[in-house]
Amino acid sequence: MAVQFSGACLPNSLSNLCSLQQRPPNGRNLLAAFASTHLQSSTTIQIVGGSATRYRHANDTSVLDSTKVEDNWFDLETDLYHWTKSVRPVQWYPGHIAKTEKELKEQLKLMDVVVEVRDARIPMSTSHPQMDLWIGNRKRILVLNREDMISTADRNAWAAYYAKQGIRVVFANGQLGMGSMKLSRLAKSLAVDVNIKRRARGLLPRPVRAGVVGYPNVGKSSLINRLLKRRMCPAAPRPGVTRQLKWVRFGKDLELLDSPGIIPMRISDQSAAIKLAICDDIGERSYDVADVAAILVQMLARIPSIGTKALYNRYRIETEGQSGQIFVHKLALKLFGGDVHQAAFRILTDFRKGKFGWFSLERPPR
Repeated sequence: MAVQFSGACLPNSLSNLCSLQQRPPNGRNLLAAFASTHLQSSTTIQIVGGSATRYRHANDTSVLDSTKVEDNWFDLETDLYHWTKSVRPVQWYPGHIAKTEKELKEQLKLMDVVVEVRDARIPMSTSHPQMDLWIGNRKRILVLNREDMISTADRNAWAAYYAKQGIRVVFANGQLGMGSMKLSRLAKSLAVDVNIKRRARGLLPRPVRAGVVGYPNVGKSSLINRLLKRRMCPAAPRPGVTRQLKWVRFGKDLELLDSPGIIPMRISDQSAAIKLAICDDIGERSYDVADVAAILVQMLARIPSIGTKALYNRYRIETEGQSGQIFVHKLALKLFGGDVHQAAFRILTDFRKGKFGWFSLERPPR
């Protein structure tokens, strides 16, 4: 079952269907006209659904050997790159970030250990391109937070990838506290030589200083609060809550620096930017919800362990012969009186709540 859709169907032609909200009885006719008008292109991309040769559902174990799965992921990343070319660029850089970035780089000079927190669903997309430069030779611990939101296969794949690179990784769940004690022990052990050197110079021992850094909304403050077993840092499930640097003490041996989310001034990788939007790791004002939801639908249809079946089971809407944009409009007509924004937001919320299952949107690079 191969499904063709035009790579040109994603631009902001959504306005052509705004009248759906005012005229729901004629919605189906308008949708058909929209599809006829906007799905014509000399360049098409094949989306293959749950029972196709290339992208079968996870229950069909005969085709899901590791090589084919990795090929599927590589093809998905390639198509995602092209899909993002026809949507509004995602850019977000609140005013407080520039000031915080300058302060953070100064504070990092005082660190014994740097704890970099990333979203386990998108570890590569939540990696700041300048982080290696800022950290320099300091010891680093990589925390993949929200491990409860990915599959065991995803977890194993990322663990093996970072182990080959010699990077220390802690999988954590900042909401429930899993991984927090392991992180504490690892931070102290990595910095044990700090006080050895101080004693050799006749100085008194001091707590290990660990800076907690990362993108917005990846769970830095929640992780610290779990370590402390009390709410010392403001935390909420949206980006941009923490606005200033804050030192907190964990026992007598460890000091933690909670920092606001740091993101590049300009995001050049729009595939990564779309994933940040899907995972709610970037401000909502930076993207068009309908565009992002449409791309998410196309991604879900292509991910080997999800496929079109998960979309049908959730919404009872067929995905055959349509793009993600058409799917969003169908859902708008079915549940929201033609309100495309509400339909798109429902799809994103369902993903974030695990209604399609728990899985990563990325796999390790080859």
